[in-house]
Amino acid sequence: MPVPDRPIVIAHRGASGYRPEHTLESYGLAIEMGADFIEPDLVSTSDGVLVARHENEIGWTTDVSDRPEFADRRVVKAVRGVDVEGWYTEDFTLAELKTLRARERLPQLRPANTAYDGRLEVPTLDEIIQLAQRESAARGRTIGIYPETKHPGWFQSIGLGLEEPLLAALERAGWTERDAPVFIQSFETENLRMLRGMTRVPLVQLLESSGGPRDLALRGDPRTYADLATPAGLAEIATYADAIGPHKDLVIPRGADGRLAAPTPLVADAHAAGLAVHPWTFRSENFFLPADFYVGDPSAADFAGTHGDAEAELAVFYAAGVDGVFADFPDVAVRVRAALA
Repeated sequence: MPVPDRPIVIAHRGASGYRPEHTLESYGLAIEMGADFIEPDLVSTSDGVLVARHENEIGWTTDVSDRPEFADRRVVKAVRGVDVEGWYTEDFTLAELKTLRARERLPQLRPANTAYDGRLEVPTLDEIIQLAQRESAARGRTIGIYPETKHPGWFQSIGLGLEEPLLAALERAGWTERDAPVFIQSFETENLRMLRGMTRVPLVQLLESSGGPRDLALRGDPRTYADLATPAGLAEIATYADAIGPHKDLVIPRGADGRLAAPTPLVADAHAAGLAVHPWTFRSENFFLPADFYVGDPSAADFAGTHGDAEAELAVFYAAGVDGVFADFPDVAVRVRAALA
């Protein structure tokens, strides 16, 4: 596993605070801002090509709803066990998806990003890897990728498993060994166990602040993410993964007043199990920040989208000993890391 001498900065869906997420422009800006890794969420097309979208439902993140030629693709699916109506990547070929254009997913909070709506393509995994390798050569530093296999059990169930095309893309890139600049992450457990037998690149078990892995629930296993975050759960994770990616509230929770409380033992427990800790997601808007770090008048109409003191929040988490952070604003995470160093 890559062993950094400082916490890594993972550009969450690229520099998604500044550009629509999961676009080459978002990833490119993140690299320019100094991110160590760029993070694509991976879903599959009908012809088995991996592309970067937050979800396989793309009604919110592309202009597909405005395309009359795709009106008949609108369907209801229960990918997470709840019916959701929309348009799904697995019902489109890559050529069809390439005719769509990305849209800002959080327009109310990030209205400036909507200026790019209708201009940016949906990128493939190969295009993202090529960008990282091209920029690594140009800048003289290694830029890695941190892909998430999105709903891997669902894609396995419809004959479009994500694991083999992901590993094939990494092999084409020459990224197959433990020191490759790659982390593969998942909220599910079974595909990580499967991947452990297929690749040497580092794997990351994601942990939500509530609920449990869908694959465990489907087979009647009652364990939750909270169970996986215990010393016993972490010891089990260490048998198939190299790091955890916990919701940041699992590292430092918020009290009833919305302010940060005392850190939990998660970082120390994970380190004792031999696991790195990369919490998510650090964002600059007041809407996402603990109350300690609000800036502005909470009664103001634009308060939620106003940037608070994200630097102060990041400093607290760096001080807690985390090994990396997922950030929508990678320039902020890089700047705070440099200041603390």
